[in-house]
Parts: sequence; structure tokens; C-alpha cells
Amino acid sequence: MRRRVASGQCNAVAGAPSDMVIYITCMLLSISASDDLPIYRQIMRQIMDAIAGGRLARGEQLSSHRELSEQLVIAPLTVKKAYDELEALGYITSQRGRGTFVSDTLPKAAQGVQAEQLGELARKLLSQAYLSGMRLAEVMQLLRQADRSLTTGSDVASRTRRKTAI
Repeated sequence: MRRRVASGQCNAVAGAPSDMVIYITCMLLSISASDDLPIYRQIMRQIMDAIAGGRLARGEQLSSHRELSEQLVIAPLTVKKAYDELEALGYITSQRGRGTFVSDTLPKAAQGVQAEQLGELARKLLSQAYLSGMRLAEVMQLLRQADRSLTTGSDVASRTRRKTAI
């Protein structure tokens, strides 16, 4: 049985009755207890991905850590830890009495350092792909799928059991 949950302008379809899909903004957030990453890091990664992909705009308000923790059925301190680290990194700002927002000015690595880091990541990606027998065209297809995922959030709903949006 499928169920549809919507709030505001967002719609989603949950695959099983045990799935929880809640939308606060138009960005779907999904966590998994079986993931190697701790839950607070999963939250951080997905918020950073949404900012990078343009699904969360500068100045956009996020759910409070209490609201998000209730919707994800996790401890409020887990969300608070994610928000605190994102704020320390410069991705979000908290305004007392108003809420938490995506920063108007996002952090940027020095251009030379960033290019060097990305080059190293590209080499690692290609090395792993070639060792597994993939061709460059297949890697490029994977990169296009990853780009779609970042900019539209299309793969998040299919990955894990507990889902919500921020």
C-alpha cells in the first residue's frame, strides 16, 4: 500500500506504511540507522547537498531542531549537533527567536586548494571505476545521475526508511 503525504507545495509517495515522509520545505531528508555515517552526519551531508544543488536557497528557513527531531523520531540533540556543526562551518545561521536559516554567504575554499582537492577526488573516482571495469562514458553517466540527484533530490526517497524534509 502506498500513501501520499503533502504539506505546502511538496508531494511525496511513501513505499510502505512504516515509512515516514514529512515535508517542511521542498527538500526531502532521509536517514538510516544502518548507514555507516552517524545520523547527525547524514543530516549534515544532506543539508549541504541541498544547498550545493540549489534545493535550499540562501536565506531559506529550516525546521527547528526540535521539530525535525520529532519528525525523524530521533533525539533533539542529534539534530542540534548537526545544526551546530553546519553553523560552525558557515552553511547555516541561527537567529534567536526567529529560527535557523541557510547562510546568505556560504563558505568557499581557496580556489587553488579546491581545484587540487577536486582533482584528487576525480583521480580516485576514475581509479576505482577503471579497476571495476567501467569506461569513461559510464563514469560520466554516473556523474550526470549524481548531478540530477543533487539538484533535484530524486534519489533520496528511494534510499532509506525514515524520511522527512527540512
